[in-house]
Amino acid sequence: MKQSFTVRQGALDGVEAFLSVAQHRNFRRAAAELGVTPSAISQAVRTLEARLGAALFIRTTRSVGLTEAGERFLSRAKPAFEELVAASAAARDLGQRPAGLLRLTAPRAVVPMLLQKLIASFCEAYPEIEVEIAASGELVDIAAQGFDAGIRLGQFLAADMVAVRLTQPFRIVVVGSPDYLRRRKRPERIDDLRRHACLRMRRANGSVAPWSFVNGNRAVEAAVSGPFIANDLPTLLGAAVEGVGLVQTPEPLAAEAMRAGKLVRVLEPFAPMGPGVFLYYPGHRQILPKLRAFIDHVKSRAAAEKIRTGIDDKRTNRRRGV
Repeated sequence: MKQSFTVRQGALDGVEAFLSVAQHRNFRRAAAELGVTPSAISQAVRTLEARLGAALFIRTTRSVGLTEAGERFLSRAKPAFEELVAASAAARDLGQRPAGLLRLTAPRAVVPMLLQKLIASFCEAYPEIEVEIAASGELVDIAAQGFDAGIRLGQFLAADMVAVRLTQPFRIVVVGSPDYLRRRKRPERIDDLRRHACLRMRRANGSVAPWSFVNGNRAVEAAVSGPFIANDLPTLLGAAVEGVGLVQTPEPLAAEAMRAGKLVRVLEPFAPMGPGVFLYYPGHRQILPKLRAFIDHVKSRAAAEKIRTGIDDKRTNRRRGV
């Protein structure tokens, strides 16, 4: 039968004093080791004995010895107390320097688009931190599932989370392969999508996501149809590259395929702006150094990228004569 027990409040009071007296067989030496008075040590041991209901020491004017109860208590209390001291040191260590396991959750699509270079530079800068990324299409409760932080598109951030921007806002574009667009008339209006094969996203809640557009100042949602549904964007993009149909995606995710000529944009005047990608974490008053190091690394890289982008824009404008 499973044993049940309750650890009473103050159950560890006096244990350190007992262990020191048991080691030195002397109350004064124990007091000197712990930096307290001999009377304080005596009181702590008496309180412990009263709580246990058994004498732990045999005291004479010349010596201090252990009773049978004291021997039994020592045999179990010493290794347990040493484990507590080691556990406290380990926790204190993680609270003082960037080290340990940093667990992050992120959408699958974000990992190749953003995290690979970021994580590579972070691991190089902080070799004592081990990074674990759980790639998922679901909106994860980071506190309940033991993650230090998460990464999401801005529109999915909970109000009680602290957010750090990872990317600038970007367009949500519709793309297709040149081969597909040679076989189908290129769509010029949102309504033209009714005659196209649209590759769609299955959300974590089971619904199929509509496509979002802007028409002037008005937001528009289109319920599209097509031959293929998946629960992550990289799979849909792969299908689009193979000519299966059109897909709507954050522009940075399709950037490499567009540069290679494997995908081209359509319906550009109707492309909405997305808020970008954010790192988010609970608003705790104290953040462990491993997460603080990652936040600072994200911010420093974002600042460097902003400066680099500004320089590139100035060069482009000079070439254009702007």
